[in-house]
Amino acid sequence: MFRAIREQIETVFRGDPAAKSTLEIFLCYPGFHAILLHRLAHKLHRGGFLLGARVVSQFNRSLTGIEIHPGATIGRRCFIDHGMGVVIGETAEIGDDVLLYQGVTLGGTGKERGKRHPTIGNNVVIGTGAKILGNIMVGDYSKIGAGSVVIRSVPEHSTVVGVPGRVTHTVVEPVSNLEHGKLPDPEGQLIDDLTARIEQLEAQVRMLTEERLAERR
Repeated sequence: MFRAIREQIETVFRGDPAAKSTLEIFLCYPGFHAILLHRLAHKLHRGGFLLGARVVSQFNRSLTGIEIHPGATIGRRCFIDHGMGVVIGETAEIGDDVLLYQGVTLGGTGKERGKRHPTIGNNVVIGTGAKILGNIMVGDYSKIGAGSVVIRSVPEHSTVVGVPGRVTHTVVEPVSNLEHGKLPDPEGQLIDDLTARIEQLEAQVRMLTEERLAERR
């Protein structure tokens, strides 16, 4: 237990440059509280104390604004930054060294039973407000851009943006951070391409019109 607390404190220091002291983390970091309370709820859930597990998870939700079903599996050194509005479903599985920002949802897509929530690999970063839905896999070292809606599995080392989420970049070597301000914008690029094409067609129409007028003269 004490090792888990120490490791979680080290994870916060590593993931958030704003963290100044251990006491500050203990008192002021809802992501820290949420992970530790979930560890307790998950142990109760696995031990068959289902109602007790749900009571702990509901207390966790009330205290932190982070809703994690006690059945969800979360690996080591997971860091939920800020965390308000994060929802993690019952059959979600999260690997080691995962970073989640506020408003992230790891949800299902219907009322089916069994495995119905995402599996998140190791060293994955999920940006603010991203929604990952259904029994899909997000590969190791992948980055999910803010506001993306992911409904298909994502290969390892990929960057995903958009609604629905599209893989816009795949690298061989892992990268450490999700640079929110430098993410590609496939919809914006498509609009730019269409605008350029329209301008090209308009120029051709003007040229043809001028040629016809010249012929009539």
